[in-house]
Amino acid sequence: MKAPYAKLQSKLGLPDLEIILALHRGRNLAGAAERLKVDASTVFRSIKRIEKDIGEVLFDRGRHGYVATELGRELAGHAERIEAQLEEARELAFNQAAEPSGTLRLTTTDTLLHSVLMPVLARFASAYPKIDLELVTTNAVANLSQRDADIAIRATRHPPEHLVGIRLGALRAAVYAGKDYLAAQPPGRHYSEMDWIALDDSLPDHPSQRWRREHYPKLAPRYKVNSVLSLAGAIVNGFGVGVAPLAVLAAHPQAVIVDGPLAELDTELWVLAHPDTRYLGRMKAMFDFLRAEVRLPA
Repeated sequence: MKAPYAKLQSKLGLPDLEIILALHRGRNLAGAAERLKVDASTVFRSIKRIEKDIGEVLFDRGRHGYVATELGRELAGHAERIEAQLEEARELAFNQAAEPSGTLRLTTTDTLLHSVLMPVLARFASAYPKIDLELVTTNAVANLSQRDADIAIRATRHPPEHLVGIRLGALRAAVYAGKDYLAAQPPGRHYSEMDWIALDDSLPDHPSQRWRREHYPKLAPRYKVNSVLSLAGAIVNGFGVGVAPLAVLAAHPQAVIVDGPLAELDTELWVLAHPDTRYLGRMKAMFDFLRAEVRLPA
C-alpha cells in the first residue's frame, strides 16, 4: 500500500507551483491570469484541481481576493526559490557573455521619477537596447518578494533589512519661493507671513508637514496640493512659498531658496532589490548605472 504522501509527490509539479505562486502574487484570479498569460477561469480550475489532488486548502477566498493559507505560503516560497534558481541557471548558461536583456520593472514615486530618474534613464535605454523598462509610480512600497517590481527606488533613512541595495546619496529640501513672487513682497517680510503652499491631508505625515507644524504651528497654508510635483509647480508659478526637494527645484531658474537646506528634512535615496534577483545581468546593469549617473544637489 502506498504511503499517504505518495499522491502529493506524484501530482504536484513545477507547473502547479507556478500557478500557486502566481495567485499568491496576483492576489486574485485576474492578477494571476495576467502573470501566467491565461484566462481567469483556467487559474480557477487549476487551483481547484491542485487543492483536490493534495487534499488541502491553499487559498482562503474573501472580499479582498485570494489569501494563501500557511501551506499555500510555504509552497509559494518553494516556488520562488525554484524560480530564482532557474533564472540564475539561465543567466549563467546564456547571458554570461551576452549583453543584459529582458524586462526590468522599476517602482518609485512620481517626484523621484521625474526629477532624478527621467534625466538619466534615456542614456540607460541607449546603452542597453535589449532591456525593456517598465516604470511604475506609487507612494506605496512595492512587495519585491512577490515581484510587484524588480527594483524599488525610495527615499528613506531606514531601508528594509530583507532587501539589498545601494545608497545613491542624500536628498535635501528647503523653503522655496518664485523669483517674481519674492520681488512683489514688501522688504523685510518673513516667509512665514507670505502665502504658504503645502501638501494636503492625504499626506499628513510627510516630513515637510511635520517640519512646518513644529516650527510654525500657527501658520495656515493658503494653498494645498496632493503631490510634491504640484507643490513645486505652484512655487515656480508664483503662488507663494513652500518646502520642496532640491532635486526638484535646484536647477529651476524661477526658484529661490529662502531658508535651508533644512537638515531636519535630510533623507537618503536608495536603490533596492530582493536578494534572490540582485545577481541578474539586467539588475546589475541598472544598479551600476544609477550609482555612476545619479547626482543629487547638495
